[in-house]
Amino acid sequence: MGINNDWPYAIVAVAIMLLVGFPIHEFMHAFAANRLGDSTARWQGRLTLDPRVHIDPMGAALLAMSALFSSFFIGWARPTPVNPMNLQGGRRGEAVVAVAGPLSNLVLAAVVAVVFRLWLDQGATIASATSEQIWSTVFRILYFFVAINVSLFVFNLLPIPPLDGWAALLGIVDNKLHWQLRQFQARYAQFIPFIFLALILLGGGEIIGRLVDPILRTLLGI
Repeated sequence: MGINNDWPYAIVAVAIMLLVGFPIHEFMHAFAANRLGDSTARWQGRLTLDPRVHIDPMGAALLAMSALFSSFFIGWARPTPVNPMNLQGGRRGEAVVAVAGPLSNLVLAAVVAVVFRLWLDQGATIASATSEQIWSTVFRILYFFVAINVSLFVFNLLPIPPLDGWAALLGIVDNKLHWQLRQFQARYAQFIPFIFLALILLGGGEIIGRLVDPILRTLLGI
């Protein structure tokens, strides 16, 4: 297991993600839930872009570690509280709320990539070696920001607790399977973060990266 050669740029992108990307992700969960009739997140102060209320120490640490040691980014913010009983559409509404977060990561990646691509297409001139170095640094940080958002879009849609893909899955299965999955979650969800940590430390992040690489390359290529 080696440290990513571009780790300084990746770590800056991680910091931006913690201050901007994660708050937007969790805000969209809260916003979608509020629009569908559940004000739990709003009453608990989570309908906000303030990063201080959204940061999860374990999720933030895993994101930083994956930036250092892996080609695939793993991380999450503090889960937004949602009461499915209050949502329009019941558990289907829960699925909508769950998907709203990862979709915000994809939109963030697209907005940053499009803006930067338009800037490049304008044929911006480099006046000096110093400015060339500056723009090279900006480019690498933005690339990592886009890559992190695309990775987290894919990662968070995996049907594994406590990820958003799991909540989305719970929202579309029948009642019997829903109950069985809830039992599984109650027993094993607390161990999942440590499994992710072990994967990163033991090089498993590279394996995950290879498995999802076709999806990531397609999205990043677009």
